[in-house]
Amino acid sequence: MEQVIIVGAGPCGLSAALELQNVGIDPLVIEKQSIVHSIYLYPTYMQFFSTPELLEIGGYPFTTPNEKPTRAEALHYYRTVAMRRGIRIRSYEQVTSIDKGEDAFRVTSQNRTGQIGHYEAKNVILATGYFDHPNMIGIPGEHLSKVSHFFREAHPYTGMKVAIIGGNNSAVDAAMELVRVGAEVTVVYRGDAMSPSVKPWVRPLFDSLVNKGRVRMLFRSRVVGIGETHITIESDNGTETVDNDFVLALTGFRPDREFLKSAGVRMEGEAEKPYFDPATMETDVKGLFLAGVIAAGAEANEIFIETGRHHGALIAQRIAAEI
Repeated sequence: MEQVIIVGAGPCGLSAALELQNVGIDPLVIEKQSIVHSIYLYPTYMQFFSTPELLEIGGYPFTTPNEKPTRAEALHYYRTVAMRRGIRIRSYEQVTSIDKGEDAFRVTSQNRTGQIGHYEAKNVILATGYFDHPNMIGIPGEHLSKVSHFFREAHPYTGMKVAIIGGNNSAVDAAMELVRVGAEVTVVYRGDAMSPSVKPWVRPLFDSLVNKGRVRMLFRSRVVGIGETHITIESDNGTETVDNDFVLALTGFRPDREFLKSAGVRMEGEAEKPYFDPATMETDVKGLFLAGVIAAGAEANEIFIETGRHHGALIAQRIAAEI
């Protein structure tokens, strides 16, 4: 029987594993994709908003010559820390159920070959993040292959008519990269202005592209339909049909709350925020803990790596005190 199983090998799951090792516990980490898969899904040339020290885990320095680290540097940092500390990670194995027994949790999983795994653990830490669950718009045509909720890099969109739905950092970064490869970019956003969270050193550059007509910016607007060769946009000025090759629906992501519910965690309020003790990160299911953005419920923007990386220390202290 395992003392602790951690579900998810993102930065916050890895941080929890390191903190548990520090108190003499060797946890098993089960990850349905690769180590820090959410960061792997970030745009190829993305630069973090945070400084490197705010992304550090386990006391390991995150060294970089840049003021803001890049995606590639973060991938190198986290996988190196995990390997050096010998964290036991079962990658490409998805946890399908967690059942609370009288004395332990029963964890069931399935790997990519279809093999079923069965584990028992005294404690379980959910650190599953949210990047695999995009916020769907719910409009006709959203299922078409031309629509993506992820932006990796601009090259495939060279010379194409691309619509971006959203007004946050991801939308601004994508628009600027697309312009560089000659795409015809339209940004559609329901707000009156771009999100105040847009990186301050990027905002003037984006505004310049809009003012020069290289990006068409539509505020108080929304895409209401997507066709193979066009999109339909509704705004204060009425409805218009625009020629279109691809749509990037960069509307954010959400944690998988259904998994929490099935595990027996109480959900609170309209945002369905899971109940937990902020001093220990333990839910109302004894022995079941939350680490990282999964603790935010529907409000994924409440928790980032910078704050979620500290959850592991709270959890380790709690579990160590019970042994």
